[in-house]
Amino acid sequence: MNATDRTPADLLRSALAADPARPLVTFYDDATGERVELSVATFANWVAKTANYLQGDLAAEPGDRLALLLPAHWQTAVWLLACSSVGVVADVGGDPAGADLVVSGPDTLEAARGCSGERVALALRPLGGRFPQPPAGFADYAVEVPSQGDRFAPFAPVDPGAPALAVGGEELTGAGIGARALADAAAAGMPEAPRILSSLPYDTWQGLSYGLYAPLATGGSVVLCRHPEQLAADRAAARETSEKITFGAPGPSA
Repeated sequence: MNATDRTPADLLRSALAADPARPLVTFYDDATGERVELSVATFANWVAKTANYLQGDLAAEPGDRLALLLPAHWQTAVWLLACSSVGVVADVGGDPAGADLVVSGPDTLEAARGCSGERVALALRPLGGRFPQPPAGFADYAVEVPSQGDRFAPFAPVDPGAPALAVGGEELTGAGIGARALADAAAAGMPEAPRILSSLPYDTWQGLSYGLYAPLATGGSVVLCRHPEQLAADRAAARETSEKITFGAPGPSA
């Protein structure tokens, strides 16, 4: 983390400048067998496209509130950094009725309809696939985002001291996210540039910290696992070895 880095978007820009080819997010879905590995450059490209979509097509502005109804997933991580890039408050698991716009997975569409603003749906299919039939009242993320620009510049400066994230009943500023993630890494005794294995959900700060913000702030990477209960113990151990894990997040029940 450089001295000038304040927000998660700043951290991503620094990571891109330092080593764009290194892995940042590796995602496993053990219900489908999916594995996706995103380098810093690939992840940053997804973030730029999503931020352009958020700021342009969806007309989101700094201070707007986005209800993020998505599980721990590589595309959720992209949305979190896109919100940081635009200055939108990412309200993880937030009430769609009180949000300016909503981003939903396939299992929360009914709740998401409570939002009177723009609604975006993600199929969460392997390789970022589209819905076979787009849900009524929603834009399909996989349809809308690929054509967006590969570079992003905010229309208005993002205030690092403004609210940026709401999760588990608390709000953090953009600057507060990075500072707290670094403190978490130090308190947990993470090694330098850790490769973190996490199966924690994204509905708590701890899950977001281990599963995204701490690896980003420390120059590390994360192996994010969804539905880990469907993986046999011997295969889980083999994954730790093959992915060169140097730090394991506590279990979901810890």
